Amino acid sequence: MNNIAEQLSLAYHKIDENCQLLSRQTDTVQLIAVSKTKPLADIRCAFAAGHRHFAENYPQELAEKARDATDLAGLIWHFIGPLQSNKTKLVAEHAHWVHSIDRIKIAQRLSEQRPEQMPALNVLIQINISDEGSKSGIAPATMLQLAEQIAALPQLCLKGLMAIPAPGKPEIEQQQAFAAMQALSASLQQHYPSATELSMGMSDDWPLALRYGATMIRLGTAIFGARDYKKE
Repeated sequence: MNNIAEQLSLAYHKIDENCQLLSRQTDTVQLIAVSKTKPLADIRCAFAAGHRHFAENYPQELAEKARDATDLAGLIWHFIGPLQSNKTKLVAEHAHWVHSIDRIKIAQRLSEQRPEQMPALNVLIQINISDEGSKSGIAPATMLQLAEQIAALPQLCLKGLMAIPAPGKPEIEQQQAFAAMQALSASLQQHYPSATELSMGMSDDWPLALRYGATMIRLGTAIFGARDYKKE
């Protein structure tokens, strides 16, 4: 258990070091601990160490953990996985952020199913920046069209973009993907100045993502250790 606190501390330290090298303020970067498949006990350990932002990939797992963690005041849930229309209600009722909006139908359902007493749901548009057929996300050319549709929905707040560049590519291709996302983010902010978040970078590539303007970094294995995917 203590190892989680140590890993969090190490991650914070590395982010701070990289921010200093890039002349960025550390508070412009949010570390999001990806807790999918991990027990609530691990989340409680990270919470006790001062961490507040956690991410889940599966609607049912998010809902179950959120219901069981209502005593953890200030905990913020991020949903980062692909979302089907028959699962939107679980996410609308329990998440604070959704990173993976890739079609208007999902956005509409989230807005309709968001409880009125809750604040607007913060959402990011997922871009398929590497044009992978197996990956969720929209083509960059359709970003502004979807952004306009989302901005009109009453219970959603458009906050920025998310991407998962293709893994295992040469660094020059990774750089190109992150640079393209940085340019898209700048373009989006010209139309929606408050859409400043750029969620990209994971355990293997986050320092490079940070160089290209990432504001949200998603770390799972680096915080909680290897996952047992048999539990999925």
